[in-house]
Amino acid sequence: MKDMIEDRAGATDRPLLTVEGLAKYYGGRIGCEEVSFDLYPGEVMGIVGESGSGKTTLLNCLAGHLAADTGRVLFDRAGQMVDTVTMSEPERRMLGRTDWAFVHQHAHEGLRMNVSAGGNVGERLMGLGARHYGDIRAKAEDWLGRVEIAADRMDDRPTAFSGGMRQRLQIARNLVTGPRLVFMDEPTGGLDVSVQARLLDLLRGLVREMGLSAIIVTHDLAVVRLLADRLMVMKSGHVVETGLTDQVLDDPQHAYTQLLVSSVLQV
Repeated sequence: MKDMIEDRAGATDRPLLTVEGLAKYYGGRIGCEEVSFDLYPGEVMGIVGESGSGKTTLLNCLAGHLAADTGRVLFDRAGQMVDTVTMSEPERRMLGRTDWAFVHQHAHEGLRMNVSAGGNVGERLMGLGARHYGDIRAKAEDWLGRVEIAADRMDDRPTAFSGGMRQRLQIARNLVTGPRLVFMDEPTGGLDVSVQARLLDLLRGLVREMGLSAIIVTHDLAVVRLLADRLMVMKSGHVVETGLTDQVLDDPQHAYTQLLVSSVLQV
């Protein structure tokens, strides 16, 4: 895996995303502080930590859902590094419809529950200007098939779907427009173990097939071991350890990371 990361980094002299000194405070409490890293095209970064570690705050600051107090988030857009922290709201919304996507832990937050499955996927295409009904429906049907939702469920609403199917539908809605960077917040959280396994296999295949860059927040170390090339460990709003995923999990250096890993091994 180390060679894979080096090859990706060497394929371009510019990261897809550069984060510099990012911080968010809630009054006197630290949400996240002094977070800096680079993410290269095709790379998956996992962020782990206990509840309250700052990982979700960091993800929401990166995705523009929360306003950072200090720092920069530089994204390579058409060959130019733009600071998404200082973007206008319309510019950020457009970025979220084109180059970025966000997969929520709770699928209903990323879906329109009163719109059909096909309509949920088609809406994102229409947001980029697609207008031909036949083409939109055909592409929606293709993507539902790619996430293992049968064509005869295309006109069903998400309210009729299981939790795993809703999450797969949310993934189809997000990926249909070919984003370059996907943010994922606990994408397998709250699902049964067997459903989690199928969803992880699906995500891994799509990430590799599409060459996606992704940032995944989770408390589940098995998820990052399967999906993430690199791993960032957070505690009390700070990054305490980072490195290649297998190296961090197999030979953790920080006491907190050692505790996280040992806790999993003892379960």
